[in-house]
Amino acid sequence: MSCIPYVTTMAAYNAWMNEKVYTATARLPEDEVMRERGAFFGSIFGTLSHLVVADTVWLRRFATDPMHADALAPVRAMPAPARLDERPCADLAALARRRSELDAVLVAWTDGLTDAALRGTLRYADMRGNPHARDVFALLMHLFNHQTHHRGQATTLLSQAGQDVGVTDLVAMPTH
Repeated sequence: MSCIPYVTTMAAYNAWMNEKVYTATARLPEDEVMRERGAFFGSIFGTLSHLVVADTVWLRRFATDPMHADALAPVRAMPAPARLDERPCADLAALARRRSELDAVLVAWTDGLTDAALRGTLRYADMRGNPHARDVFALLMHLFNHQTHHRGQATTLLSQAGQDVGVTDLVAMPTH
């Protein structure tokens, strides 16, 4: 059975949900977006920044593999994050643009994946320089799961700030 439909659906869902979260966040005043809320990454902005950083890190790792290099070329031009709590953009508008760029790359990349590529092994170094070799499909599922985890934190913070993200269920995602 092919995993491609699952992967492309998850990439589309990821982009759809990120757009919903950023739309809800943009309705808040900047000081509310930046306000410390006791979350793992502090603020709504800190949480959304972490997701941009983590996706950049993972997509840059995938981009080192020749099988994935062409589709992921735009990510290699992005600065490499040094820390997971880094804030790669100064404000929400810039972060939203970066998020949109990452989501477009992720959707385009997954649209071109093959089952053989998903069965491959990615060799990469973590942020401390330790080498790893892991299954591409498992790493991609980690990327999507990580997004869902922290996006859930962001939607909770937004709800506490009076902003409703709306329905987040995969089955509610519009189909094209």
